[in-house]
Amino acid sequence: SGFATSGFATSGSAMPGSATPGAHASPAKAASPIGAASPTDPPTSLSFTEEMKGHIALDVDAPEQGHALGRSLGQRLSFRLTITAADVERFVAEPTHAADAVGHVDCDVLGGRLEVERGWFNLFVQDGEASRRRMRYLLHLRTQEGTPLTLTGHKDVHDDPGADVWPDTSTLYVRLLAGHTHPDHDTTAPAIGAGIVIIRLGDFVQQLTTFRTTGPHPARAMELFGKLFLGELWAVYGRSLARVVPAKDRP
Repeated sequence: SGFATSGFATSGSAMPGSATPGAHASPAKAASPIGAASPTDPPTSLSFTEEMKGHIALDVDAPEQGHALGRSLGQRLSFRLTITAADVERFVAEPTHAADAVGHVDCDVLGGRLEVERGWFNLFVQDGEASRRRMRYLLHLRTQEGTPLTLTGHKDVHDDPGADVWPDTSTLYVRLLAGHTHPDHDTTAPAIGAGIVIIRLGDFVQQLTTFRTTGPHPARAMELFGKLFLGELWAVYGRSLARVVPAKDRP
């Protein structure tokens, strides 16, 4: 989502730099990393809030076409979502990196504000090629008249020529589907509308202040999330970043 790993907050307060391994207690037994979870600990959750804004058009299937048409007609779509990984250890370990999404969507052509009845988010899911990832969004909505809709979207994270880390991680290609489609069902059905929304720089700066954790190991949760995010970025953009990032600072 266009993240950085500094300036995060944990449990409503600023987070220290990053957790570091503890010193060796003795030659025979090493101490666990600071904040390491034990099997009996309750899970630590992590959440952040994201705002994206753009344009959409109905009766269009391609997001690029819907964005262009929606922009010419002044048809806006935006959302404010809080993404929550209820168990950060599990979120990082599972390849789908699945989290819940709650919030609302604002869209004039759909009648105004639509609350998210249920939402799913996946961070950096491998998409065929080893160096390609997708961030996936799937939101169940309902119009003022009670008609169920699904907003499905993805960020296409891959390395093209030029500086494309920011555009890739801040651009969401959106399609609207009739009914409520679940993540394990086909989301390629013909759309009733499509468009593109983006994270604006000011909203991204604000997003960095919204990171929160709940549970016994806030520092470890932030460290795990940060390592996952930067590690996946390096897996995709490593060749490009290697030219500008010193070896000592690489993930």
